[in-house]
Amino acid sequence: MGTPRHSLAAASRDGHLALRRVERQQAVIERLHAAHGARLRIADLARDLGVAPRTLARDVERLRDSGVPIVAHPGRGGGVSLPRAAAPAPIRFDLPEAAAVISSLAVLGPTVSPSAASAMRKLAQAVGGG
Repeated sequence: MGTPRHSLAAASRDGHLALRRVERQQAVIERLHAAHGARLRIADLARDLGVAPRTLARDVERLRDSGVPIVAHPGRGGGVSLPRAAAPAPIRFDLPEAAAVISSLAVLGPTVSPSAASAMRKLAQAVGGG
């Protein structure tokens, strides 16, 4: 027997939703970075990205749980921000680590954003020895 059609459709839908979430989280990080440490309101980010504020709040929480240093500013004038940093510390990946990031970018779509395309180029050059 094969897998029932509804299971395939559910798996496809779940995969699509996960991909949309990753794309949205990437967009959140890029917008926070572009804000240069300024607070952005969850409601404004949610509106700009076409999702409910609760959805965006869950995305921010997932990013924070993953180690992204997003600062939450509670209260009426609150929001979220990324700490201002001069530049991230250099990262040294071994080949399997670089391949894991390349694979993740390939699933996301290496051209989903300028930063994704740039990261893919840099990783491909590093792995290729160039």
